[in-house]
Parts: sequence; C-alpha cells; structure tokens
Amino acid sequence: MSKKGVVCLVLLILISPVYAARLHGTVYDLSLDKISGVIVELNTTPQQRVISKEGTYSFNLNPGNYKITAQEVSQNLTLTKAEEKIQIIEDGDYTLDLFLYPSLEEEESLMNSTDIDIGEEPPSILLPVLIIIIALLIIVISFLVFIYIKSKKTPIRNLQPVVDDELEKVIQIIKTEGNRTTQKEIRKQLPLSEAKVSLIITELESKGIIEKIKKGRGNIIILRKQP
Repeated sequence: MSKKGVVCLVLLILISPVYAARLHGTVYDLSLDKISGVIVELNTTPQQRVISKEGTYSFNLNPGNYKITAQEVSQNLTLTKAEEKIQIIEDGDYTLDLFLYPSLEEEESLMNSTDIDIGEEPPSILLPVLIIIIALLIIVISFLVFIYIKSKKTPIRNLQPVVDDELEKVIQIIKTEGNRTTQKEIRKQLPLSEAKVSLIITELESKGIIEKIKKGRGNIIILRKQP
C-alpha cells in the first residue's frame, strides 16, 4: 500500500463519525409555555447533553433507537421531567417536542427527611370516652323508662275496697246494655274514677262473672251466663 493510501486510512479512522440525522424540538410546560435552561439528554454513545436555549434543543445522530430525557432541576432536585423514546430509521430531519410533568422527587425527598416514628402508636383516648358516653346513655335511658313505668302504674292501694253494691251496679249496667258493653260506657254511667272502675272490672273477672276482651285502646266487657 502506498504512503498516500496509509495516510488516508489513518485519517478515516481518526475522523469522528459524521451524523446524518438531526433531532430537534421545543420544551414546554403544562401551560404550553416554552422552558429555557432545561437539561436534555440523549442516550447515545457517548451520551449527548444540551441545555435548552429559548426552549429549544437539537441533536445530530445516526439511525437507531434512542431515549431522550428532559429535566428541570433546581437545588439538585428535579422539579419537572419528560422521557420519550424515538426511532431514527434513516437520515433526515426529525422533530420531537417535549412536555414536562411534575416530578415526585421533591416529595420523596421531603418524606425521607421527615423523622416520623410510627413504631409506637400513641395511646388512644377514644375508647375510654366512648365507654363513658355509652354508660351515661344507659343510665339516662334506664331513668326515663323507670319514670314512664311509674307514671303508668295505677295507685290502687289508695282506693277504697270494692263493695258488693258497686259490683252489682256494674252487673246491672252490663245487663242493660244487652250483656255486652265497653269499659268506657260503664265509666260514663258510674260516678267513680277510672281506676275504681278498673278495680271493679278486675274483681268481677276474677270471680268469673264477666269476660274482658282487649280491643284497640279499650276493653269490651261481656256478662257470662250464670249456672
């Protein structure tokens, strides 16, 4: 090989590869505003890196598959970020715009720097308070039930004992009504209290003279046939 040929071969080896394709685009935020000062990287060998000027970037590269990354960095923290994959098939001009999205790196850094000890759960006062509230409710409900039952009781012990004459009057009223009437009707025809009438009805029922049938809020009184 001539000296001229050797020199040409050496020059070809030393000359860096000539890129035949051009990749370029604009970097935007979510408001579709251009962002300057964004670090844009392309995973070529060696890796290419540029800082966007006036929101634009540009790379020269050979056909192949690549990943392009754009990051907006402040105080060593990534604020927004974008990643895209692109395939360069042949020589030419390629346009790829990048849209930056908020990065979680800042939140993760804050979480890691916050010293929160969750190993021990603080004592909860909810359970004791709940027990006290339930106990008070039970006491109040019991008291109200007691008052209600007491108010419904008839003070029979303060009534005069039933005499035969009163029993006979009630029997006559029932007979007059056709051997069947209501306790309310008996009460209308006797100058006695409702409690005293109830006592008389109970006495007649216990002796088997009448039969008391509950109907609605009142009682139907039926005179039994005597043997």
